[in-house]
Amino acid sequence: MIAGVPVAGKRQRARDALPPMPMRRLQDIQIRDPFVLPLPGEGWYHLFGSTDANCWSGPATGFDRYRSRDLVEWEGPFPAFRAPEGFWSATQFWAPEVHRYRDRCYLFASFKSPERCRGVQILVADHPERPFVVHSSQPVTPAAWECLDGTLHVDAAGQPWMVFCHEWVQVHDGEICAVRLSTDLTQALGEPVLLFRASAAPWALATAAGDRITDGPFLQRCEDGSLLMLWSSLGAHGYAMGVANSPTGSILGPWRQQAEPVYARDGGHGMLFSDFAGHLQLAIHTPNDTPNERPVFLATEIFAGGLRVIAGAAGSTSA
Repeated sequence: MIAGVPVAGKRQRARDALPPMPMRRLQDIQIRDPFVLPLPGEGWYHLFGSTDANCWSGPATGFDRYRSRDLVEWEGPFPAFRAPEGFWSATQFWAPEVHRYRDRCYLFASFKSPERCRGVQILVADHPERPFVVHSSQPVTPAAWECLDGTLHVDAAGQPWMVFCHEWVQVHDGEICAVRLSTDLTQALGEPVLLFRASAAPWALATAAGDRITDGPFLQRCEDGSLLMLWSSLGAHGYAMGVANSPTGSILGPWRQQAEPVYARDGGHGMLFSDFAGHLQLAIHTPNDTPNERPVFLATEIFAGGLRVIAGAAGSTSA
């Protein structure tokens, strides 16, 4: 109590007196690998992604966050993660995904160091508006592997898994793998399991050097119990995103590839979320060109064994 006014009340008045945060539209937000965490009970969507102006080289700033009530106007950026002193990576902070698990928020992201392979490390916060701190003591991907783009999957038995990419820069035919995680998400349990290679999809083409890329996996459980996986690669018209299906509902597959990409022209690294009206939205970035990449949301629907964009958005294909 200060001068008869509760401290909490004074803090609220101080916040109310601050100038309003500038509002932005999606076309004003440079971001790669967009990831949306809706919190229906609070009425906010939180947008994360690779937010450094140049995420390819030079010192990394960290990850920023935006928030919106309607998916149209966004407040931010707010700092979501800044590396603590002594953190092993200082560059190429990529693809943060924020998952609610056991009443906390866990951020999976890729980091790189000249002395170490790229790896996926897990951060944590009690709420998406609070700063994320290091949770796993080290990357949960194999130390000798070049890896990126980890995503959380919890199977029907409650076992957490991380699905991630074993990079094409090391294995040439990029791989998507899965590894079991401890229930507290601090470490990997056992060896990774290969789910499929980029060459399994007819739409995923080789680079001029003969390499095939895997990028940005994301899992979605369907009403019939099957699993869908979004993932990106090089298609006939540049960066593209396809869909694989596990009819058994098991993370171990077998995985069947949708014949055509769901987004074919210069966009990808997608994820799915339900908006507050219950509609399924696909978030991607496009174009795949720094500094011009922007987040885009597309109305989407699941059909038997696959996924399609409902509206005729540029770059989308029909099944």
